Amino acid sequence: MKHIDKYKVRFDSSIKKGIRQLDIGGIGFCTVVDSEDKVIGIITDGDFRRSILNGIDLEGNILEIANRHYEYLITDYSKTEAENLFMRKKNIEYLPILEDGKLVDLIAKNDLVSKDNMNSRKKKLDNLVVIMAGGHGTRLDPFTIILPKALIPIGNKSIIELIIEKYLEYGMNDFLISVNHKAKMIKAYFEEQKSSYVIHYIEENKPLGTAGALKKLEHKTKNPFFVSNCDIIVDDNYAKIYDFHINGGFELTIVASMHYQTIPYGVCEIDSGGVLKKIIEKPEANFLVNTGMYILNPDIPGLIPDNTFYNMTDIIDALQNQNRKIGVYPISEKSWIDVGQWEQYRNAINNLKMG
Repeated sequence: MKHIDKYKVRFDSSIKKGIRQLDIGGIGFCTVVDSEDKVIGIITDGDFRRSILNGIDLEGNILEIANRHYEYLITDYSKTEAENLFMRKKNIEYLPILEDGKLVDLIAKNDLVSKDNMNSRKKKLDNLVVIMAGGHGTRLDPFTIILPKALIPIGNKSIIELIIEKYLEYGMNDFLISVNHKAKMIKAYFEEQKSSYVIHYIEENKPLGTAGALKKLEHKTKNPFFVSNCDIIVDDNYAKIYDFHINGGFELTIVASMHYQTIPYGVCEIDSGGVLKKIIEKPEANFLVNTGMYILNPDIPGLIPDNTFYNMTDIIDALQNQNRKIGVYPISEKSWIDVGQWEQYRNAINNLKMG
């Protein structure tokens, strides 16, 4: 297997380094190896998520979150053996292939099952999906002087089509799009598309912010619904996000991506009077960044005032003022594609081509 080293992290690494190695590998799976390069454990994106939610210090050792009792195959395995192991361990997506204890390859469940069958095995949801496409998208001028942000092309599709496709994988096919800026262009575009899904529109007669249009949903839905900005793609398991929302008893769930920031300078720590304590070279900080994807309970639109510019942050403030429960579902840095600025737009094109 090419580039097998990107699926390894050393046993003496920090949890933060392990999480970043998961991102580098890009499949949500990584092995932990000892000083002789032998596999002694595995980590997955689920381990990453639990460590974040449990408040584990990311500077701690990777072995704190690694699974030391993992399943694996050896190099002379048979296809039947692999299939049976995947069938017995339904939550396993990847298996390491070992030779003399060392990683030589990985096998993925979807290597043995067709993509159509894999999609059919995903938990199906029938929730409404609201895509907020009423904004001007000024960060992408001059594109958005001519096109609405939702129709910005990535490859041979618009960004909004790529967003819709992610929800379709989980059986959701009822979409509500809020429109204002260049609304006629968005409608005309979808009128010419042959699709298996249903699109309705919320007409904003004036800009209503990132949440104001949701007022139109008051008393219109009985189940929690997904909300997405029209310039982001979240590549994660939407069924798991929904289960997190329901099982946690949350009123609103924010999908948040890990984001690492390195300050490219030496940072001075000082005592009172300007006395230097120490200089920290190029310190790193990690944050959970709001991606612009949410799940809302059906009564939330009732908090929004009529025909008023209102942002999602205003809803969050209102819920917190009422001591109502808000969840945060962490995803990895590479699971979030933001095309709202030129640099991110170029990165999105490259990432989707690689994918």
